[in-house]
Amino acid sequence: MGSLPNLLTIGDVAARSGIPHTALRFYEEKGLISSLRTSGNQRRYPRSVLRRLAFIRAAQRIGLSLEDVRAALAELPEGRTPTKADWSRLSRKWRAELETRIDALQRLRDRLTGCIGCGCLSLRTCGLHNPEDRMADAGPGAPRLKPATEGGTT
Repeated sequence: MGSLPNLLTIGDVAARSGIPHTALRFYEEKGLISSLRTSGNQRRYPRSVLRRLAFIRAAQRIGLSLEDVRAALAELPEGRTPTKADWSRLSRKWRAELETRIDALQRLRDRLTGCIGCGCLSLRTCGLHNPEDRMADAGPGAPRLKPATEGGTT
């Protein structure tokens, strides 16, 4: 198999990355990736866009928004492809947010197991039941499901 050319068509990028054409155009519109235009106004992407796309997908898989990804990529010099060191540095920044999300998901899992397990949604045994609005002092929403860092209670 020969090596890839330095500039790739949108079809080449879609095939190599597994990302649909529409998503590539969307990412470009949002400033996450960029392309050059031919005299016929066709997109041509530098080969390094494949690593940027892998970076974007990895960040999305851990639950980061495209805005978070854009901010991270904006820290890199223009056109530079994220490296392993870049990912390591950025992931340290995101660690606290990920820990908060993990806490929230664990609280949700632990509080809902009884209701999901029995299927009856019994108010006598439901961990979310709030007779006489005793949880009102903990603030709006469902404080037993919130992460501890956001005032969640047990």
